[in-house]
Amino acid sequence: MLNIISTDNNTGLYFLDIDLGKDIDGLLLAQKIRQYDQRGFIVFVTTHSEMSRLTFQYKVEAMDYIIKDEPKKINDHIHQCIIVAYQRYCSPSNNYQNIYRLTSGEKEFCINFDEIYYFETSENIHKVILHAQNQILEFQAKLKEIEPELDKRFCRCHRSFIINTDKISDINLKERTITLTNNDIVLASKTGIKKLLPSC
Repeated sequence: MLNIISTDNNTGLYFLDIDLGKDIDGLLLAQKIRQYDQRGFIVFVTTHSEMSRLTFQYKVEAMDYIIKDEPKKINDHIHQCIIVAYQRYCSPSNNYQNIYRLTSGEKEFCINFDEIYYFETSENIHKVILHAQNQILEFQAKLKEIEPELDKRFCRCHRSFIINTDKISDINLKERTITLTNNDIVLASKTGIKKLLPSC
């Protein structure tokens, strides 16, 4: 798990058993997680309610404690922790990540800026398509409304596209196209090219 966390910039939700075994316990694992994910949500599962005091000594800032002695309540407790962690993560006052919030269909989504490749105007009127890691979402919006909600890594390279400049793989000046790291190719206007390459 630590190998994955060390190469992942996302904020995680971790359910840790305090009694993991001889090699490492949940408290030590939480300390190691904090080295890579300082804003992650940590929930301890334990048979000993008094163990909660130890988390202050380890300074891991636990979000909650689930007691194994109450098996009928465990599932509900886990469900509540997931809901609360998601609400805090998606909160407008959230400082954990730069995220883009949208509603697609009847669902709300919070997409980390780091996971976004680009936005494009949809063929469906007044709709935009977001291309991100492992998902493509269409939602009601206009690119001009989206631009102010993004940070400096995003560029309106064309009237129909906003790209994440961190995801650029190649720029073809002759064809005025941009290849992104997911191998998608988007159009770029002359103005868009100049934004990305001021010397051109």
